[in-house]
Amino acid sequence: MRDIVFTRHSGWIPNVIREDGELKLMLGAGADANHEPRTFTFSISEAHLAVIREDLARHLLLWSAALPLCDAAGTRGQLDENAAVALLDPILLAAPADVDALFRRIPWDRSRLIVHGADIGLLERGQVCAAMRTATEASDGKRAQEYQAERRRAERGAVLGPLDAAILRYTGQYLHGATVPRRKPDAVDPALLPEVMRVIATAERACARMRIGRDPRRGIRATDRRDWDRMEKTVRAAVRRAHPELVEDAVRTVGFLMCSEAADRSRNTPMEDDEEAAGHRADFGGSARKTALSFTDDKGVEKKWILDGPRTAAAEFWGFVGERSAADNEVFTIEDEEMGEGIQLHFYADSVARITTLRKSEGGSDPEYRVEYSLVDGMGGYRSLVNAFVRGGCAALDQHGPWMSDVAEFERARRRRDAR
Repeated sequence: MRDIVFTRHSGWIPNVIREDGELKLMLGAGADANHEPRTFTFSISEAHLAVIREDLARHLLLWSAALPLCDAAGTRGQLDENAAVALLDPILLAAPADVDALFRRIPWDRSRLIVHGADIGLLERGQVCAAMRTATEASDGKRAQEYQAERRRAERGAVLGPLDAAILRYTGQYLHGATVPRRKPDAVDPALLPEVMRVIATAERACARMRIGRDPRRGIRATDRRDWDRMEKTVRAAVRRAHPELVEDAVRTVGFLMCSEAADRSRNTPMEDDEEAAGHRADFGGSARKTALSFTDDKGVEKKWILDGPRTAAAEFWGFVGERSAADNEVFTIEDEEMGEGIQLHFYADSVARITTLRKSEGGSDPEYRVEYSLVDGMGGYRSLVNAFVRGGCAALDQHGPWMSDVAEFERARRRRDAR
């Protein structure tokens, strides 16, 4: 039989229960192997209950000291009840100086006290009883998160000024640097917001003519990592020049914001519009313009394109790549069967082969092909090759060389590039 004897309004602060006639403190902490919350209990006396009822600060201090024992129990272990009981008198009944001395010797959960309003400066100086004078029953989880974020920055030597902190709050990255940045002007002190917006304006001017294109090799919504790195480098350099007082954390978050927004715009742009934004209008102009093509991947899946279709050849091809590309599917071919020519893209090696039919199969004889290889410089290089082929066939690829027919020579060139 279990009855609640005393509870506070805040649900997680430990309750006092009576179980089989015995007073116990009951607290929830951690989770079991099935990720369900664990509950622990240990015996207390009427004298301990009286302090818990009347003194919120001592109640919270006891909780803070008991939590490491619960953590030590893990997902299946038992609470060390002797150790828990041994905390009762020194925390609930001892003089403040003795409580402070105890907390210098034992493990305790600092963040639990900070959540409930403890004075952080006094806690760090070891004056836990004095720190708890500002304690509240209501909790504020964000307060502990900010404290942990500040500690992580301090550990790596990053000291934020008021403007640095305001910029991190504006991008939503004050607590977690890996969070996708967003514009949050309401999170910034109004007095600092104009200065923050001047920094943001510097970044926007720096990347106004830049874009982050799609990279279908990595998926239908993936964006080009090189474009991202280029934009980030440009933005960070501009912000550093214009605002040299800012620390690296603030500069980094502004660059992250600009790149994240540009990448989102690209992901939400149809593939044909993305091609046009990148300056590629492959299906317009040129006397050797392709009218019908077939696309295949390394798994033998094929897709046809004709000029009268709703999408451009390049958009159709890159859409096919985005849907089919995978770690075990990194070779894609574009072929003009009528003209007997095509290109094969090797994404795993940043290379391409152009293939020209010299003699078609006749009278049972094998056809004869000329195969030439070239290195490719990232997604931008692939885009240029695909669009040149669509516009003018293999002949239009001459300017994208050098082209090598000797496989050994090509492999040496590839190894030299990779070594760099």
